[in-house]
Amino acid sequence: MRVPLSWLREYVDLPAGETGRDVQAKLVSAGLEVETVEQLGAGLKGPLVVGQVLTIEELEGFKKPIRFCTVDVGRANGTGEPQNIVCGARNFAVGDKVVVVLPGAELPGGFAISARKTYGKTSEGMICSASELGMSDDHDGIIVLPPEYEVGTDAIELLELVDEVLDIAVTPDRGYCLSMRGVARETATAYDLPLRDPALIDVPAPSSHGYPVQVTDPIGCDRFTARTVTGLDPEAHSPIWLERRLQKAGMRPVSLAVDITNYVMLELGQPLHAYDRSRINGAIGVRRAQPGEKLTTLDGTQRVLDAEDLVITDESGPIGLAGVMGGANTEIADATADAETGQAAGTTEVVIEAAHFAPVSVARTARRHKLSSEASRRFERGVDPEATSAAAQRTVDLLVLLAGGTAEVGVTEIIAPSAPHTIALPADHPDKVAGVSYGRETVVRRLQQIGCDVYGADDLTVTVPSWRPDLTDPNDLAEEVIRLEGYENLPSTLPRPPAGRGLTERQRLHRRVGRALAGAGYVEALNYPFIGEEALDQFGLAADDPRRDLVRLVNPLSDAEPALRTTLLPGLLGALRRNAGRGEHDLALFETGLVFRATGHEPAAATLPVDRRPTDEEIAGLNAALPHQPRRVAVVLAGDREQAGWWGKGTPVSWADAVEAGRIVAREAGAELIVRQDQQDPWHPGRCAALLAVVDGEEILVGNAGELHPRVTKALGLPERTCAMEIELDRLEQAGTGGVEAPHVSTFPVATQDVALIVDASVAAADVETALREGAGELLESLRLFDVFTGEQLGEGRKSLAYALRFRAPDRTLTAEEIAASRDAAVSAAANRTGATLRGA
Repeated sequence: MRVPLSWLREYVDLPAGETGRDVQAKLVSAGLEVETVEQLGAGLKGPLVVGQVLTIEELEGFKKPIRFCTVDVGRANGTGEPQNIVCGARNFAVGDKVVVVLPGAELPGGFAISARKTYGKTSEGMICSASELGMSDDHDGIIVLPPEYEVGTDAIELLELVDEVLDIAVTPDRGYCLSMRGVARETATAYDLPLRDPALIDVPAPSSHGYPVQVTDPIGCDRFTARTVTGLDPEAHSPIWLERRLQKAGMRPVSLAVDITNYVMLELGQPLHAYDRSRINGAIGVRRAQPGEKLTTLDGTQRVLDAEDLVITDESGPIGLAGVMGGANTEIADATADAETGQAAGTTEVVIEAAHFAPVSVARTARRHKLSSEASRRFERGVDPEATSAAAQRTVDLLVLLAGGTAEVGVTEIIAPSAPHTIALPADHPDKVAGVSYGRETVVRRLQQIGCDVYGADDLTVTVPSWRPDLTDPNDLAEEVIRLEGYENLPSTLPRPPAGRGLTERQRLHRRVGRALAGAGYVEALNYPFIGEEALDQFGLAADDPRRDLVRLVNPLSDAEPALRTTLLPGLLGALRRNAGRGEHDLALFETGLVFRATGHEPAAATLPVDRRPTDEEIAGLNAALPHQPRRVAVVLAGDREQAGWWGKGTPVSWADAVEAGRIVAREAGAELIVRQDQQDPWHPGRCAALLAVVDGEEILVGNAGELHPRVTKALGLPERTCAMEIELDRLEQAGTGGVEAPHVSTFPVATQDVALIVDASVAAADVETALREGAGELLESLRLFDVFTGEQLGEGRKSLAYALRFRAPDRTLTAEEIAASRDAAVSAAANRTGATLRGA
């Protein structure tokens, strides 16, 4: 909301020396977001005067039309002689009144004006356009003034070029501040000054002679006022003061009737609409649209209406979207000259609509049709329903005054019965909320300043004003008292956290995993927890895959993703695809977060009361209605793990890197990860590993890792050989030993022994490794598989696994006998459990 300071002063007697910056500070202290204070006319220096064009000479021989004009500026130039001015605009003629800037003046932006020779003529000044004076962005031509202004009049004062405009970002709960009336009320309260309320005007009583209106949906429209004005002069134009106020408020002048409705909307906050009475067919109606009905709105777009749309109608059908935009078939007609008589033709009779529509209905209609307007912005945030009559009367008064119209005596007013909203408030409630002793008198005074009626002593009964629909409970009233008393006056006190609390073990594990993956070169990518069936189809998941049991949202943000995710991979792979599409080819991303698995046994959630704290049983019932939400970790990789350089070729990522990411996560949980071959979508059947852990003596599947199936990478548009890992962190926590303990570092030398074992091709390397570890005993410090070999010399269906064993004792140097004994014990255990034989033996 743009608020000109000169306009604001009409409603509040601000101190004479108060600047826009001073008002900004006061309003910010009161809780309004005043983003900027624009200085209109900054750097503007006269003389800038009204002139009359005396002659126009068309200059030939130039690339664009140029005119050499003589302009009468009166005594403003000190001589009384006409000024010679070169101008390229074509929208004026001899006799027109224009705005002339004379030599010695300076326009906004530091543009100094002087006499200069151009196009073979000496130009003594300039005829100005609206954009050159900072009035608007209109570049169509120069300003042509009404003929009643005298030559030589100071145009700076006439056009109100010097002003300050406050730009306020109005939050959704303060819709009343989308009007001069609302901002003036806040200003008057901030300065503790009286308010001249522009809505306090005499309004005639409703009568049966007004324009007929039928409201069939009193919930969508609880108040409708209609007034009729006849005998309008179709050639009447908006006066300069009206146009300038609209321009300063950020609106473009259109025509007198439309400008007046916009002006009253800015002044009172009540959106209005003016219909050409001659174009309305029968009574005006308010109802829900019939599915498939069509309406061409004022922007020229034909819209197919929805059954939930609230529409304004006549006997021919819809003529407007209620609270959003009017229809093109009843808009005010511009003045035109009749070809036969030469008389002006245009709208001479208008019907004024001032109504109150349900905020939710207007908001949904505006979003459904992607049609946001000044009216819908106000209705969405809440409009004062009691202001409709005053707004209609104010519009009628201006039409009579400026357009020479006559107001018909009939007044139509339809009001749905309603009672004012009251709130019970203990007088000391704001004190308890703020931790400050305000006292009853202060609380009552502040509530009365915002328009509340307050009764009672210790227990107050507060009647909320009609323009504050956001005040619904005692805490809202407490907030009003606190903000008006000044947030800056609240004492600063440090909260005292209760002892014995901190991060849970689950939270600590979550953080350790994130740090470990980041240290391994992965970048965290947080994604929205939404998913659609299409992503699961691209993964090739079977119809009975549990990941297809989705928890669907009642009000999804996107129809393409209407459910909560059952796996982290779709979001991560989408992030990888976007980065790869922007030139990042070597990628390693990770995410930790919840997935949502419906069990099918969740009870329906109960509706909790709002007048008390829910009981433990009620909270437990809500938790039981939630789906299972395990915490998972996932990584995705593409490109090179090590880049190529002078040192050699690069190393592309492989399924082994994804498996190693799982081991990193398991180590942080203190769990031992068992890796076996697996087949699981969306991984490649030959390059997929099952990640298992031991919980309560039983091996359970905690995740999968490997290279994605080529079909999946093609469907998702991913780089070839993209790899991924997903593991359930909660199950790893159950399998782990808690926090990772720092290892004891021995100062004694290490002994390394290599063994190569021949086993059947079906034997998993992990089983061989487990056997070696158990057989080697406590002296084994580490074990690493460094080679896998197959060949004719081994025989068909056989493979060789080469391991490096490191032995070390914490308290002594190992002897050759101890090393050999541990090595032989490890080989013997592998032979017994897996049928391994020592290669070369």
